[in-house]
Amino acid sequence: MSIVDEIKQLKKERNAVIMAHNYTLPEVQDIADFSGDSLELARIAAKINAEVIVLCGVRFMAETAKILSPAAKVLHPAPDSGCPMADMAEAGEVRAFRKENPDTLLIAYVNTTAATKSEVDLCCTSGNAEKIVSALPKDQKVMFLPDANLGGNLVKKLSRPMELWHGCCPIHDRITPEDIINARKEHPQAVVMVHPECKVEVTALADHALSTGAMLTAVKENPANEFIIGTETGILHRMRKENPGKIFHPLANAPVCSDMKKITLEKILATLKDLSNEVVLDPEMMDKARKPIEKMLELSK
Repeated sequence: MSIVDEIKQLKKERNAVIMAHNYTLPEVQDIADFSGDSLELARIAAKINAEVIVLCGVRFMAETAKILSPAAKVLHPAPDSGCPMADMAEAGEVRAFRKENPDTLLIAYVNTTAATKSEVDLCCTSGNAEKIVSALPKDQKVMFLPDANLGGNLVKKLSRPMELWHGCCPIHDRITPEDIINARKEHPQAVVMVHPECKVEVTALADHALSTGAMLTAVKENPANEFIIGTETGILHRMRKENPGKIFHPLANAPVCSDMKKITLEKILATLKDLSNEVVLDPEMMDKARKPIEKMLELSK
């Protein structure tokens, strides 16, 4: 029996579903029941009825699944798969900021720990951040955390001042304007799409700055045949699979998240066999963290 067949058999026995982020390995995406970006996975976790959820992504995604589906046993096949950006906004620091700035609304990008989410007013993803921020009163003071790049892109696009936390995704932050310029020279007919976790000067040179979920929709609907993709290379698998007649180029310095790649079929199988690596969170903290996520889901309908 192949490892894929073993996983499928165990999945049935455990009444389990596998959810995978768009940045995971191709074979992990192919075995998943659901694939998507952070917003899509959060929506699924909030509605799904499963005894076991195997979350293939980084740690904060597994925590979010547990928060939104507390009755399920949520398993994270690679517990050492973290997110450097999430670690840039520690819960104690956020709590201290709130104490010093009680009139400031705290919006946390979903790329934060469960503990940090429990300290904020509202969450957002790259897919709904514009809609979330646009819905706020113009005179409301806002701290956007932890991604200063995503926040900066929102400030520019919406002409809406916000304080920005000093955090970023190291993978996207490494993309430079020169990368875009060089890619356009090499593929002059291609449409350039980047992630809004890139710097403002990078998104300014792209044709579109979109979440991975929005990118997948956009490449299907766009009549162009060639695209340059400026985000983690895992997304290229779905793009090529869903658009067989189109050509996709990663940027020259192709961004790769080593933490996302820690999720393997072998680890998924081992986790399903013994139901190991369960995500366990403090119930009171989960209740507090659920509120800003549920507000996000309501506002992003």
